[in-house]
Amino acid sequence: MSSLVLDRVVVSAAGVDGVVEILSETSLEITEPSIALIGPNGSGKSTLARLFNGLVTPSSGRVVVDGIDVAQDGRRARQHVGFAFTDPSAQLVMPTVLEDVMLSLRRTHRDKGERRAAALAILEARGLAELADRSVHTLSGGQRQLVALTGVLACDPQVVVADEPTTLLDLANGRLVGDLLMGLPQQLVLCTHDLDLAARCDRALLIEGGRVVFDGPAPDAVDHYRATA
Repeated sequence: MSSLVLDRVVVSAAGVDGVVEILSETSLEITEPSIALIGPNGSGKSTLARLFNGLVTPSSGRVVVDGIDVAQDGRRARQHVGFAFTDPSAQLVMPTVLEDVMLSLRRTHRDKGERRAAALAILEARGLAELADRSVHTLSGGQRQLVALTGVLACDPQVVVADEPTTLLDLANGRLVGDLLMGLPQQLVLCTHDLDLAARCDRALLIEGGRVVFDGPAPDAVDHYRATA
């Protein structure tokens, strides 16, 4: 598994009353196959998740992913760490499903014909081949999230960060996406309000008020959160 390290990381932002600390000084190392980030809205968990591929830059401290300093080599870090957003519409930018997956392969498959064939093979492997020529705008919420995740995985990242990937989905599609994430061979960082899904991870961080207040086995962290919320 990969090693994700936060070394005395602080994230601050300008607010109406001056500088506001979004994430207080945090040091930790993540080596488990899957880790959940849980906590109330505005707690800082999404901020922490976005540090790993440079979507958020620390105000101080270092973020290191498998020896890659994210601030110094953001491009390499983003190739190493795939990121799935809550709303898949933020990632589906091409007209059709096939074209969107092809876009993810532009770096590894320079030839358009080879890129198309590879994209079709990936969709077939994910059970999404029948959607290849569909407009991304006609997909259901669950289909959009699955296609967005397929695009992320097509880049063959070593780490997948998923920021509340089931929040906009119904129960059945939430389970489908959750099962896909939990079955990935890549290391998974899961930011979620779905506590049943979080409890399936190896480890969980409970974040409140910009601080990690509990760090341990995921079922224990979920029980602690439920008992104190």
